[in-house]
Formats: sequence, structure tokens, C-alpha cells
Amino acid sequence: MARIPYFDPATATGRSAEIYAKLPPLNVFRMLGHSGDLLPAFVTMGNQLLMHGELDPVLREIAIVRTGLLCRSAYEVQQHDAICRRLGMSEAVIAAIRVGADDAAFDDLQRNVIRFTDDVVNNVRASDASFEPLARQLTVKALSELTMAIGFYMMVSRFLETFDVDLEADPDANALRL
Repeated sequence: MARIPYFDPATATGRSAEIYAKLPPLNVFRMLGHSGDLLPAFVTMGNQLLMHGELDPVLREIAIVRTGLLCRSAYEVQQHDAICRRLGMSEAVIAAIRVGADDAAFDDLQRNVIRFTDDVVNNVRASDASFEPLARQLTVKALSELTMAIGFYMMVSRFLETFDVDLEADPDANALRL
């Protein structure tokens, strides 16, 4: 159960009211409403990462789910597991995200994304051992997006867990459509 009452989107004003008119009624957005005009900035950053980036969506979702798992954020994992499935990711790959980089379901690039994600979440600065392989496999832009996605979803996970945002009863009913 959430630690504070959810914000009522019907009471939003200004830019936040415009944003709420476009958002699905997810608990994360209802809780974020308390942040006022930070909501539009949050949505803009999330949309950029999720819909307008160069980074392959499968690699992005592997990193986001792994970040959610490492941050112990059940809400984040639930939401992005559903996105993984909509992207057509196999159940084997989705399960492998929970195991780690050595799972046989991953290809070499996916394995390197897991290693890099683990390193950034656990150590802040990626080591040369996790950075260099991706620097050879991804463009600088895609590697930058990957790093920013990990950081953004660390923030989201901490927000979700701090406020005990409730899981959606049906994560597919109002989920983000990418």
C-alpha cells in the first residue's frame, strides 16, 4: 500500500494537466503528480529514452529490467516485463535477465549490456572491463542512451520503492504503448 495518497490527476494544473490528458492512469504517474511541474520533465525524459532513441529497444529493455531487479523495484520490473513481451522478447531472455550475464539465452551484445548495467548500478562508474566491449559494439550515442536509461530507471525505482507505489492489478490494461 502506498505510503501517501495518490495525487488526483483531475486537480492538476498547467503543464501537468496537459500531460495527464495524454498519460495512461498508471500508479507511477498518479504518485508523480505530487511533484508538480517535475512531471512534464519526467515524462519528456522517459519518452525520449523509450521512443526516440537510437539504442535497440530489446537492449534498452534488458537494461531497464535488470536495473529494476538490482534496485528491488517490483513495479518497475512488472511494467517493463510487459514491454519486453510486447517487443516480442522470448520468455527465455526475460528469465535470463534475472539470472545474469552468463545465461545461455543471451547473445554476446546482450551479455555485455547485462554486465555493463550491473557495473553501473552497483559501482556507479563502469569499469573498463564492462565499458570497452560496448564501446566497440555500440555507437557513442547508443552507449550514452544506455547509460542514461540505467540512471533514469535507478531514479524511477527509488521513487517507486520510497513511496511504495502499488503494482498495477493488470499491467497490460493501461500500460505504456511503445
